[in-house]
Amino acid sequence: MKNVYFISGLGATKRSFQFLDLSFCNPVFIDWIPAQKKETLVSYAMRLKALIPEENPTIVGLSFGGMLASEMAKVDPLAKVIIISSNKTSDEFPAYLRIGNYLPLYRMIPETLLKKSKHLFQWMLGAEGKEQKAVQLQILAESDIKFTNDAIDMILKWKNNVVAPNIIHIHGTADKLLPYKKVQAHYTVPKGTHLMIMNKGLEISNILKSII
Repeated sequence: MKNVYFISGLGATKRSFQFLDLSFCNPVFIDWIPAQKKETLVSYAMRLKALIPEENPTIVGLSFGGMLASEMAKVDPLAKVIIISSNKTSDEFPAYLRIGNYLPLYRMIPETLLKKSKHLFQWMLGAEGKEQKAVQLQILAESDIKFTNDAIDMILKWKNNVVAPNIIHIHGTADKLLPYKKVQAHYTVPKGTHLMIMNKGLEISNILKSII
């Protein structure tokens, strides 16, 4: 059975993928490593890629993980890279994320307040139902705020306009965090939110199976 390497979203863990049916592959979940001081997204992506020993790997990146996987695709043209609820270039960011590069207000918000802003996160990410919301809130409660802030810095300072030809992009039309109209997706999921791997798990699983 084929190994498929999964990189989760910002502040998340492999639990993000628990609503998918991955019985068609051998899923290998890549854990986060500490960010170095003022590390760039490209540098972090290359250090994370070193954890994937396989030649010509299949990599699935979710959200922030998709941005990292996009950089991996550029240096490894034989890799098959699938990104979900993510973007391939910095040009696909919405305007409010561009502003965040110049006004880093997120670093001024106390950790306790961030973790209590559950209704805002649920609205932005689009979890549905008690089980999905419970998983989302548990991930938020366990998140490393320092790493989250470091990763946000990487994202906001990421400058890339090269789309590697070995990237396949899956995106939902109801994504509030990374709006569908800003990206060029290969597979469109109607009414898919930023967390559509949870509420559209079967549909995403079928798309992944057909690609892989």
